[in-house]
Amino acid sequence: MVRKTFLLWGLLVALAILAAAQKPVVKKGPAPETSPASGREMYVSYCASCHGTTGKGNGPAATALKVPPPDLTILSRRNQAKFPAAHVYQVIKGDAAMAAHGSKEMPVWGPVFSSMSKGDQAMVQMRISNLTKYIESLQVK
Repeated sequence: MVRKTFLLWGLLVALAILAAAQKPVVKKGPAPETSPASGREMYVSYCASCHGTTGKGNGPAATALKVPPPDLTILSRRNQAKFPAAHVYQVIKGDAAMAAHGSKEMPVWGPVFSSMSKGDQAMVQMRISNLTKYIESLQVK
């Protein structure tokens, strides 16, 4: 009886260790409504789960992704000290050819923002512009 109890406890411990070692599962659902005027609010709601609150690519869902999210704080550094605003805008909108954007892992935000704004393209542009400006504010000096 004691031996069976030890075996059962050993099995339970092994299962608990295996469960803890599993990657987190990223759940998909509708995007929460945010103010199109607040780049920070949109970033926290839509981007921080993967890119992290500071933009370094270390959000809580990052480990569940096949392709690690990039460090958004060094975009200027990687572009001769100039923030690539037009490129970031295109990536968010879904116009840039980026392997990680538009895949099953990361939504293309242009259509999501269009749906939220009921097709109002001025509102979509405002959302993407303000989100781009917020990402620019994350750049390391």
